[in-house]
Amino acid sequence: MPKMKTNSGAKKRFALTGTGKIKRKHAFKSHILTKKTKKQKRNLTHTGLVASVDSNNVKQMLCLK
Repeated sequence: MPKMKTNSGAKKRFALTGTGKIKRKHAFKSHILTKKTKKQKRNLTHTGLVASVDSNNVKQMLCLK
């Protein structure tokens, strides 16, 4: 049986924490930034965690499950 292939897009976008949670970046920070407030852009800078309902799908894409 062949090896499982990791989803190339997912491995660029997600990272694991030490406790096994999945880190992600926020969307809407790449362009059209002039109409967004400083506070909004600042809050989009920080990383977030993948929601628990989505974590199984992401783990499957990363071949962790």
